[in-house]
This record gives sequence, structure tokens and C-alpha cells, in this order.
Amino acid sequence: MNPTAFSTLVSGYTFFEGPRWHEDRLWLSDFYSHQVIAVDMQGRVETIAEVPHQPSGLGWLPDGRLLIVSMGDRTVLRREPDGTLEVHADLGQIARGPANDMVVDSKGRAYVGNFGFDLMGRGELQTADLALVHPDGTAQVAAQGLFFPNGSMITPDGKTLLVNETFGNRISAFSIAEDGTLGPRRDWACFGPAPEGRTMEMLLPQAKVAADGGALDADGAVWVADAMGKRVLRVAEGGRILDEIRTDPQGVFACMLGGPERRTLFLCVAPDFDAKRRTAAREAAVWSVAVAVPGAGLP
Repeated sequence: MNPTAFSTLVSGYTFFEGPRWHEDRLWLSDFYSHQVIAVDMQGRVETIAEVPHQPSGLGWLPDGRLLIVSMGDRTVLRREPDGTLEVHADLGQIARGPANDMVVDSKGRAYVGNFGFDLMGRGELQTADLALVHPDGTAQVAAQGLFFPNGSMITPDGKTLLVNETFGNRISAFSIAEDGTLGPRRDWACFGPAPEGRTMEMLLPQAKVAADGGALDADGAVWVADAMGKRVLRVAEGGRILDEIRTDPQGVFACMLGGPERRTLFLCVAPDFDAKRRTAAREAAVWSVAVAVPGAGLP
């Protein structure tokens, strides 16, 4: 599919992450303008919050309050009804790198990833721990040894957490216990061998699929944004690729299913993920395209 087949929902931002479909709008974090926005299907934009540090993952408590991952200070913020932001959880003892994407379940439990190392400074790869934040804001380690835990999804029955590992060539699955804790990691999809080496120069050529953001559909497949491949893939459990949509010349770093009947695939695109270039430019956009199978699970 060519880029000309896409519709542009919104453009002129720095770098979009954490897309969520909520109350008939697409909610997004814009990294370098430090904004959380919501966009309706006509492209009308509302600024929801201005965040001191870069915002990333988004989700909601059962009472409707918005949770926002604040990357640089490794916290989860909570937006109160009057619009003020409060620290909901401090992840400083868990996250060894910037906090990143998040999914929040129907009980208000948040699963939050982090880089694990200084990606933008081209530091050496270190595995990361996934955090579980309870509704009262207490946090604990939910899983260990993940290769850049990124986009996360919860199956419609609430029993399985899927986590895209950007530098792990895999999507991992965890059974969710009644108390929100996770069982052992297992492969949900494997795209290639586990990475060898620690430097970006060694790692990047090994990334068969650099799984970034993702979205579940009603057939149990996952749309995965390939952060290195300028494409989104529809993947079945086990790793079989069912469909591919190219986004050349733009890269795609997150995706979400929403819109009427959740049959619209939204793609967060930008030329690259380089922090210096994205901070200085306004080249990020959300593209959309219709798909046959609707979204499923918590958006």
C-alpha cells in the first residue's frame, strides 16, 4: 500500500507516541512539545495536558482520570478532574532508563515499560524490568530481562499481557494473575534470534522486526509498528505475518485501532526517532487507513 492511500488525521507535531482510542477520539503524546492531545475523526484537536517532561504512554483509571507516563523523571502522572497533574507513581527504583509505553487494565493497574539504557545517547543495551503500578500508585517489578519493553496490549478476556520488545525480535506474553502479577515470560511471536552484542551498531542490523507500538484485533492478531522497517505488520500468534503496510519514506513508531467500529488503523509517523532532529522540526503526523478486522481488547 502506498503512502498516497493514507488519510492524514493530524500533522505538524514533533513525535507521537502512546496512541489510545478513548471516548471517540484518538489520544496521543507528543514527545518534544510536551503535550497530550485528543483528536476527533474530523481532525479537531484539544490539548489535554502540558507535561514538564516528555509524555509517553497513556491510560485511564476506572473513575476516568487519565494516567500519563512522564519519561525523563520516570514517573506516572495522574490528571485530576480540575486538570492538575499529580505524581501517581515513582518508577525511579525500577526503570533504569526513560519510562516508556504503558497499558492500563480495567481495574486501573498499569504495566509500564522503560528503555533500560540511554538510547538517545547511544549507550550500550541493557535489559529492562517491566513495572506494575497498582491503582493506589504503589509499584513493583512485574517482569525482568526484557529487551526494551515497548507497546503493550491486554487480551479481551483480561488474562494475557502482550509486550513488544523492540530490540528482542519478539512479542512476549505473560499470564495475568488475579492480583495483577505476571506469570513467566513466553514467546507470542518470534521474528529472529535474540540480539548479540550491546552497541547500537551491532544491534540495529539484527532487528528483523523492531516491534514498537501495537494494537490487537478481533481475530487475535496484532498490528505492530516496525520502528526500523518503515512498515506496520499484522502478525498472528506464532509470528506468521498476515499483512504488511509500508509507510516509506516515513518511519512508523506506534499504531492503534479506532474510529467507527474500530476499523481504522492509525499510524504515528515521522522521518526518524532522533531526538535532536525531532525536537527542532514539526514533521510528525498521524496517518489512517481502513482495515477489515476491528480492534479488540482495551484500546
